[in-house]
Amino acid sequence: MVGSQKQKSAAEGHAQRAPEQSDAPSELTAVAKDAAPKRVWTTLITNTKYLSGLLTLDYSLKTAGSKYPLIALYTDTFPPEGLEALRKRNIPAKKIPYLLPSVSKDYANDPRFYDCWSKLTPFSLTEYDRVVQLDSDMMVLKNMDELMEMELDAPELNGDGHRVYAASHACACNPLKKPHYPEHWVPENCAFTTQHDTPDDAQSNGPPPTAGIACPNGGLVVCNPSQGTYDKILDAMQNGAITSGYDFADQSLLGDQFHGRWVGLPYVYNALKTMRWKGVHDAIWRDDQVKNIHYILSPKPWDQKPEETEDETHRWWQKMNDERLQQEKRNGVVDDGF
Repeated sequence: MVGSQKQKSAAEGHAQRAPEQSDAPSELTAVAKDAAPKRVWTTLITNTKYLSGLLTLDYSLKTAGSKYPLIALYTDTFPPEGLEALRKRNIPAKKIPYLLPSVSKDYANDPRFYDCWSKLTPFSLTEYDRVVQLDSDMMVLKNMDELMEMELDAPELNGDGHRVYAASHACACNPLKKPHYPEHWVPENCAFTTQHDTPDDAQSNGPPPTAGIACPNGGLVVCNPSQGTYDKILDAMQNGAITSGYDFADQSLLGDQFHGRWVGLPYVYNALKTMRWKGVHDAIWRDDQVKNIHYILSPKPWDQKPEETEDETHRWWQKMNDERLQQEKRNGVVDDGF
């Protein structure tokens, strides 16, 4: 593992300088060490609630013809039966520390955000030249390997350049009117609203990083891992005066600490399912252009039976998942409920 093993602990000792070595299946046990991939997709998994999503994400990447492997980044909370499910499907896994800041905002209304800090780990994976972090509740519809080649700052810039990472914007519309969301999260402050008059351009160009609330969505983040950049992230996580005000954990930190110094990707790479809803961003959404759909909020498509599914995009996932299960059956993978 490249990088210092020295720990820089938060109040509860979770933020660390480098991920732990894993005793479970890893990408280095899946292939010869000297042939290990240098560009990878990663996804965080902390429990089996999202495991069906992860397995279908992996299947969708392969179906789309990606040349690059998906590596599951798992924490201590991920159980043995989950690791066994990954092993049976030849999905590489890497154990990482569970990251928390010294002082966190109270996420009682959205407990999932406690897990989200660990999605910053890819910035530390300096054994790779390029990492694209994906949420496990995503599904790839079109090949997007070009993200592995797009220009970003060299690792040696240590997070001081102007293309530190790439991501699509967060949608600030709050269509479900969640009362605990910030008051300024309204359609007129959403970066995607600025593209409603130019829908053709929105398919290939993202709003600039300073548009709207100037915050990325953490569901897909493209980075060139750099210990210097990761150190800046960990330093910020030690500052409780700022982290206690981060409403959306990892993505709030990335938007604040690298304000205006990231690349805004078009929505098609992180197409939040809510953007398709009438009156949200259906003005720019085009089904045939979406490369990667993100099933934010609840319920998740794997938590619904087909007969109770109302959101059409959930049916897309259920169809892909059925195909995965059929292929696994043909390959002799015993049904384990995932």
